[in-house]
Amino acid sequence: MGQLSGVKRILVTGAGGAPALNFVKSLRLATEPLYLIGVDCNKYHLSGAQTDERHLVPLASHEDYIPAMQDIIEETGAQFLFAQPDSEIAVVSEQRDRLNVLTYLPSRETVRICQNKYETYRLWQEAGLKVPETRLITTVSDLKLALIDFGEVWLRPLVGAAGRGALHTEDFEQARVWLDFNHGWGGYTVARYLSPHSVTWQSLWNRGELVVAQGRQRLYWEFADRTLAGVTGITGGAITVADPVVDDTALRAVWAVDPEPHGVFSVDLTYDCDGVPNLTEINIGRFFTTHFFFSKAGLNMPYMLVKLAFGEDPPPVSCKINPLPSGLAWIRGMDMEPVLTTAEAVDAFERELAARRARRGTPVNLRT
Repeated sequence: MGQLSGVKRILVTGAGGAPALNFVKSLRLATEPLYLIGVDCNKYHLSGAQTDERHLVPLASHEDYIPAMQDIIEETGAQFLFAQPDSEIAVVSEQRDRLNVLTYLPSRETVRICQNKYETYRLWQEAGLKVPETRLITTVSDLKLALIDFGEVWLRPLVGAAGRGALHTEDFEQARVWLDFNHGWGGYTVARYLSPHSVTWQSLWNRGELVVAQGRQRLYWEFADRTLAGVTGITGGAITVADPVVDDTALRAVWAVDPEPHGVFSVDLTYDCDGVPNLTEINIGRFFTTHFFFSKAGLNMPYMLVKLAFGEDPPPVSCKINPLPSGLAWIRGMDMEPVLTTAEAVDAFERELAARRARRGTPVNLRT
C-alpha cells in the first residue's frame, strides 16, 4: 500500500452502509486531503464503499475480528479508526488498547451504559429527566401489567438500533407472540407509547467540554409502511431545529451518563401528548445516519471529529449549540448509488480475508 506523506489515514468500519457512506462523503468535503480505508463484514456492501481502499473483515462477534483489524491497521498505516455500527463500536471500545490507532471514543463504561436502553433509562429517571415510563419484561405477568398501566406500548430490545425488533401495540396476544418469536423475555423493555414525533440532538465533546451540537427533527421514516413498528431507521425527511427544551434535556442526559463526556453523543427524544420531548436513547460513539445533512449545510462534524482526534483545533463554529439556521430541510431516499461490479471482484474480498486468516493459522469459515 502506497503511503501518502503527511495525509491523515482514516479507517472506517461498516464502510458500505449508509451511515458510513455519509461519514465518508462528509470527509470528502474537508479542506485537506484524507486517505480513507474502508472495512465491512458484508462483501456486497463493501463493493459500494467510497473509500480509497477496501477490505473484508469478520463479524465483530467473531474471535478473528480484532486480529484482522490489527493486520489491516498495520498494513495500511491507519492512524484513526471510526467505527459506525453499534456492534463494532462495542468491540472496538472494549479492545481499544489492542489496536495501535486513535479512536476518540467515550470511556468503556459510557459505551456500555449507552448501548443498554434500560440502563440509560434508569440513570435518567434517577436524574429527574423526562423519560417514558419503562420496564423490563421477563414474564407474561410483566407484559399484562404494562398493557393495563400503559395502554399503548413500545416494545424494543435492550440492545440494538434502527428500530430493529421493535413493536408498537396495545394488543396482549400480539405482544406475547412477538416476544416469543424474538426470544425477547428478559431481553426487551416495554415503555409507554408517546407519539410518532421525534427529534434528535447530535453532539461532539472533547474531554468534558461541548464542542458543538445541532438539533434535527425527523419528518417521516422512509419505508415506514413496510414494518410493524413503523420505524425503519431510514429518515426520509428532516429539518434543522433549535428548541431550548430539547437542548437543555439533551445536555442533562449526556451529563447523567458521563460527567466528562468525550466523543460523539447522539441523543434521541420523542414528544409526548403534551409536546414535551422525552429521552429514549443515546447513540454513542457514532453519528446519525443522515449527518451528511449537517455537513452539506456547513457543519461538518465528522471532519471536526478527525481534527480533534489528531489533537488539532476543529473548524470554528458561530455558536456551540445549533449553529445551523432552523428550517433547513433534507429529503432523501437511499444514500448509495448503484455500483456496477463483477462477482469475481466481490469474491476477491473473501479470498483476501481467507488469506489473512490462513497467515494467522485461523480456521477459515467464509460465512463469519
